[in-house]
Amino acid sequence: MANILIIGSSGQLASELKKLQGDFLSHQFYFASQADTDVSDPIAVQIAFQNTMPNFVINCAAYTAVDKAETEQKRATEINEFGAQNIAKQALKMKCHLIHISTDFVFDGNNSKPYKEEDSTHPISIYGKSKWKGEEAIKVSGCDYTIIRTSWLYSSFGHNFVKTMIKLGNERESINVVVDQIGSPTYCGDLAFFILSHLEQLTSHKNNIYHYSNEGVASWYDFAYEIMKLNHLTCQVHPIPAESYPTPALRPSYSVMDKSKIKSHYNISIPHWKESLAKCIQLLHR
Repeated sequence: MANILIIGSSGQLASELKKLQGDFLSHQFYFASQADTDVSDPIAVQIAFQNTMPNFVINCAAYTAVDKAETEQKRATEINEFGAQNIAKQALKMKCHLIHISTDFVFDGNNSKPYKEEDSTHPISIYGKSKWKGEEAIKVSGCDYTIIRTSWLYSSFGHNFVKTMIKLGNERESINVVVDQIGSPTYCGDLAFFILSHLEQLTSHKNNIYHYSNEGVASWYDFAYEIMKLNHLTCQVHPIPAESYPTPALRPSYSVMDKSKIKSHYNISIPHWKESLAKCIQLLHR
């Protein structure tokens, strides 16, 4: 039996992990929310580890308010960089394996083909920089780690783009959505299942960075259009360029990630984003 400590337990991915714990009864799960365990506080992190004696720690804690991070740089750095560093230090001390969730925002979006794990990082926002620095802190910590970069997360839990589009689709006749930012939506349920299904293999492929998102490519416009379609909403979705919807933080215009490495190492197939979106929306309508 493995002890699994999940930090950041109120978020979307952690909620999906919590939902799956009944399917992995050979493991003992412990959940620590940001309120319980402020990752920017090294003492709080140490206590969480001492109380649970984990074999694996999954770090879902993150400051993810991309635009607010531009004016709340200190807090974003405390959670995304120093928080990751504090967790990595305890993982090394306790000799447990750290699974850290990172982001496509470590890239600048200037590629014309899917990003590989070894491609140069060049974040263009405070959020992206703080997540990149978190990765770097883990890599030099000396702990056993797996870093998983993912993108455009959504779930039946928490606040996300899917729920926002459904709400707007019920309230409005039309909406404008950016068409020239390209990536891959990722259903947290799929990522959670991958992590829990491959814990032991993660230790044999330790100290690696992987890319995981659902298969396929979409713009935010494509994503919104499919959400309206699956929910049978009549709200019209109009494509607009990103320059017509200025935001405080810059976002990569192209953040599609190459998943060849994770599929090869773990012999997995990954569902298409439309298939997983349909599954999530079915859950929302139950």
